[in-house]
Amino acid sequence: MWACRMMQRTDFFYESYRWQPHGCEMPEFSGPNFLKRMRHRTLAFVGDSLGRQQFQSMMCMATGGKYSPEVEDVGWKYGLVKAPGALRPDGWAYRFPGTNTTILYYWSASLSELEPLNTTNPVTSYALHLDRPVTFLKKYLPSFDVLVLNTGHHWNRGKFNGNHWEMYADGKPVGEGRLADLNRAKNLTLYSIARWVDSEIASRPHLKAFLRTMSPRHFVNGDWNTGGSCGNAIPFSNGSEVLQDHSSDLPAERAVNGTRVKLLDITAISQLRDEGHMSNRTLRAPTGINDCLHWCLPGIPDMWNEVLFAQI
Repeated sequence: MWACRMMQRTDFFYESYRWQPHGCEMPEFSGPNFLKRMRHRTLAFVGDSLGRQQFQSMMCMATGGKYSPEVEDVGWKYGLVKAPGALRPDGWAYRFPGTNTTILYYWSASLSELEPLNTTNPVTSYALHLDRPVTFLKKYLPSFDVLVLNTGHHWNRGKFNGNHWEMYADGKPVGEGRLADLNRAKNLTLYSIARWVDSEIASRPHLKAFLRTMSPRHFVNGDWNTGGSCGNAIPFSNGSEVLQDHSSDLPAERAVNGTRVKLLDITAISQLRDEGHMSNRTLRAPTGINDCLHWCLPGIPDMWNEVLFAQI
């Protein structure tokens, strides 16, 4: 669904560039090297659709982009099976038997525990517990060796209303005053989950955990539903270098401060790459709708995984 070479796109320059950090030589990614280093280990991505894109990118990079019949679907081990009537399962998990390496993804747009509320509404509402990690993490974290978390793009009123989420903290409804600001609510979640994961690392020192920063949107002249677009096809039209003392995603940086959770900082380097989005080159979006949030694959998320691999 993200393969722009199978759609209307004709320029593929965006596939040809590699990120080079200052002052260090980033190791070149190869599927065999990655699998060798991840022998008997599990890499878990937990987050929203941009986390799903990073997972899909990693699967393609690990297999070299080729169909690999030996790779096993082990989603059942993590309860990742498609429920009746669901569009897709909550995630996927695949095991490479040659190295006993597992790569998995779990959908959690907020990283927070969701609890159905007993209400008289015809549509079920959910308590979104800002200070509790998603149940999947509490259940399966002991089996992970590398964890990559992300959230951010669902923290808006439209998504909250559409998902029927009601904010809770300390087991009680919130929403008045300071936490009426969804940015503050998101920051509380980031802070809470970073400290929960840090507490788990204390008893599982083998675990490497990362909070991935926000993937940038590149809409101009409107948003996705108001005529916004991102038709640029020229790489680095906004510059080709990042010089910064702090992340462009300061809430994520502040959330991990004082913890053993690392920041996987991809915001500024991805901000340079507005030509790598799906744009209007997609079979999924209605006519006139541009996707300036998700990325063509192969593409920019591969760079995120190269940075992740270097840090692992």
